[in-house]
Amino acid sequence: MAGEASASFVTVTHPFHPLSGRRLRVLSQCRSPRGLEVVCDDGRLGRVQLPAAWTDRLPSGDESRVTVEQLAEMAAVMAVIGTRHAG
Repeated sequence: MAGEASASFVTVTHPFHPLSGRRLRVLSQCRSPRGLEVVCDDGRLGRVQLPAAWTDRLPSGDESRVTVEQLAEMAAVMAVIGTRHAG
């Protein structure tokens, strides 16, 4: 990893995301109905797609408010993590 451009990585900054604080390698980025998203390699979880605003790639705005949609997405991520670690 030494010598790689910092643009090749993002840090998850969303305070309630299970990967918050983790530095992830960016594989690609794309636009979706939610806006700019980054596809990252988490290593143990494989590919993870996140809104760029949930990373240090873009300012996230008001992080103190969590929408219903964000809570549903976080619940889905937690369910996948729980399934992968259950056995």
